[in-house]
Amino acid sequence: MSGPSTPSLEPIENKAQLVAYHEAGNKPPEAWRIGTEHEKFAFRREDRMRLAHDGKGGINALLSGLSRFGWTLVREGEAVIGAAKDGCTVSLEPGGQVELSGAPLPSIHQTCEEVHSHLAQMKVLGDALGIGMLGLGFDPKSRREDVPWMPKGRYKIMREYMPKKGKLGIDMMLRTCTIQVNLDFASEADMVKKFRVGLALQPIATALFANSPFTEGKPNGYLSFRANVWTDTDPDRCGSLPFVFDKGFGFEQYVDWMLDVPMYFVYRDNRYIDASGQSFRDFMAGKLPALPGVTPTMGDWVDHLTTAFPEVRLKRFLEMRGADGGPWKRICALPALWTGLIYDGTALDAAWDLVKDWTEAERAQLVADVPKQALKASFRGRPLLDVARQVLKISEAGLKARARDNGIGSDETAFLDTLMEIGESGITPAEEMLARFNGPWGGRIDHAYEDYAF
Repeated sequence: MSGPSTPSLEPIENKAQLVAYHEAGNKPPEAWRIGTEHEKFAFRREDRMRLAHDGKGGINALLSGLSRFGWTLVREGEAVIGAAKDGCTVSLEPGGQVELSGAPLPSIHQTCEEVHSHLAQMKVLGDALGIGMLGLGFDPKSRREDVPWMPKGRYKIMREYMPKKGKLGIDMMLRTCTIQVNLDFASEADMVKKFRVGLALQPIATALFANSPFTEGKPNGYLSFRANVWTDTDPDRCGSLPFVFDKGFGFEQYVDWMLDVPMYFVYRDNRYIDASGQSFRDFMAGKLPALPGVTPTMGDWVDHLTTAFPEVRLKRFLEMRGADGGPWKRICALPALWTGLIYDGTALDAAWDLVKDWTEAERAQLVADVPKQALKASFRGRPLLDVARQVLKISEAGLKARARDNGIGSDETAFLDTLMEIGESGITPAEEMLARFNGPWGGRIDHAYEDYAF
C-alpha cells in the first residue's frame, strides 16, 4: 500500500480537473514503461514468526540497513517506514510485509534485474539479522494476533474501519502478499480496451499464480486464499468493476466511481486525519465532517486513489493486481504475462477477441470459482486451463513481436517459462505445495520456510 503522495497544493475546483489528471497519463507507445511491485513476508529464521517494527532484528533494523546500499530512508515520525532510490521505493504493508515498488522501466529484462538487485540486498541484510523472506500469497502459519502492526497512521484508520465492511479485511492487511505490474496506455480508448482485457483475464492470472493454500499451518481448502480474502474485504472499493464494460466507459466514469468510494483519511501537517466512510464529493463542497470548511487539493485526490483496491486500478497507468506473491522467477513472470498481452497491438486485439463476448455473469463466476479451483475451474464447458493456454500463447506472441533483446540474444519470452510449465502440467504452485505438505513435509508447514524462502 502507498504512503501519502508528494503533496500537490493545486486546489480542486471541479470534476474536470480529476478527469484531466487521468488523461495526463496518455503516452505514445515509445514512452510506455513497466513497473513491477512485489511483497514478501519477513520472518525470524529461528522461530518463523513475523517481525515487530522495533527491537533487535526487527523491521526498523532491516529497512535502516538499506542505507548502506545508497537508499534514502523514509520516516513517519521517528519510525523508519521505507526507503527510496533511483525511482524505486521499499515500503511496508500493515503487517510488516516488505514491498518493492519498482521504477518504470522499458523492458522486463531491466525490471527483473531490479528485482534481483533488491532481493540480493535484502538477503545480505537478512543474513546479518537472522531474517528470512517468504514469497507466498498468504501467511502459511501466523494467526492474526501473532502479526505485529506497523506504525503507519493510515493503517490505524484502516484497521478500525475494515471490520465494518467485511470479515477478511484485517487478513488482507496482515496476512496477504501480491505481485502486480503497472502499465501505460496511449489514449482513453486504449485505456478502456486494456482495462477490460485486464479485468476479464485477471482470474486467469490468479489461477496461474495460485500460491496460498495454507492458513495457520493447515490446508485451507483454497488454492489462492489471498484471492478469496479480497471477496470479503470491502465491496465499496474492491472487485471486478462491471461498469468498466458499460458502453461509454472512460476516464470520467472511473472518476465518478472513485468519488463515491468512501474515504479513509486526509493527510495534513504530517498526520493522518480520520475521514473513514466520508464522501470525497462532500470534501469538494467543503462539507467534510472531518475537516469542515476545507476543500481538497490534487494531492488529496492522488491519496484517495490509493484507497481503492479493484482487480485492475486506474491512476495515470493501469495496475494489474490479481496475482499471489511468489518466488523470484514468478515475480518476473507477471510483468511478462501482461506486457505480452497488452503492449503489442496484435496481441491486445487477440486478447480482446477472446474475452469481448464474456458476460458479466461469466466473469463473476470465474472470480468466485478460481480461488478454490484455479486452473481446474470450468468455463463454457471446458477446463479453464484451456483458456489459460490460449492466453499464454497470445502473451508469448506479443513479447516476440516486441523483440526486446537483453544484449545476448534472448527476448522477453524467457520470463514466461515458469508459467508455460504450469500451463503444460496444469499443476499450480499451490497444488505443488500441497503435494509436498502431504508427502515429504509430513504435514509440517515449517518446511515451506525452507523450500520457498528467497
